[in-house]
Amino acid sequence: MSDAARILVVEDDGSIRRFLRATLPLHGYVAEEAATMQQAMVAVTSHPPDVVLLDLGLPDGDGIEFIRTVRGWSSVPILVLSAREQERDKVAALDAGADDYLTKPFGVDELLARIRVALRHAVRAASEEGAPFVSEIGGERLVVDLVARRVERAGAGGGSVAVPLTPTEFRLLAVLVRHAGKVLTHTLLLREVWGRAHEGDVAYLRVYVRQLRQKLEPLPAEPRWLVTELGVGYRLCTGD
Repeated sequence: MSDAARILVVEDDGSIRRFLRATLPLHGYVAEEAATMQQAMVAVTSHPPDVVLLDLGLPDGDGIEFIRTVRGWSSVPILVLSAREQERDKVAALDAGADDYLTKPFGVDELLARIRVALRHAVRAASEEGAPFVSEIGGERLVVDLVARRVERAGAGGGSVAVPLTPTEFRLLAVLVRHAGKVLTHTLLLREVWGRAHEGDVAYLRVYVRQLRQKLEPLPAEPRWLVTELGVGYRLCTGD
């Protein structure tokens, strides 16, 4: 188990901690626990985990503040597990630096899938700078080389086709690629691509997302790569 990914569960509900303590090792992970924000901070600083599963409603502080603090010095993937269903809570957590968000109650299969995505994102972020993004979904292949500014698509029949993008489309795709697998809020995307003056122009962002889908997706109305997180933002999927 020495090479198993370590998952820090930050949760004040003992029943959920016990459930995850029993479930995660069955799927090859090491489960560690913290019931308060103070305990979590000690755990993250003394023995950094591979992924943090974080409840927002902690007895000694707010989980969003924990995210902001950790993001000041660490890029460890943070997956929020919370009973808060309001979109503003999801957006606040993601804007603070969380990688993903699941609303309680959640399914084990979905949780495990999100953990795998978070681990893949962490590996990609730590890999050689400038390596092309490659994703295969349902026999379709997407390659984005940010250094060469090249985008290619390949179908099940083989043969790659270059995808021409406008400068703005490429900037938007580049932000998504750098955070592949992670939910990016409307505000973050607008700020990164168009600047702070356009943080509220969500309709403008939707136009460019629609244009990217027309060029990248085999079926733009049923996107495989550039998927919508309703009321929150978008996610670039990393593959099967």
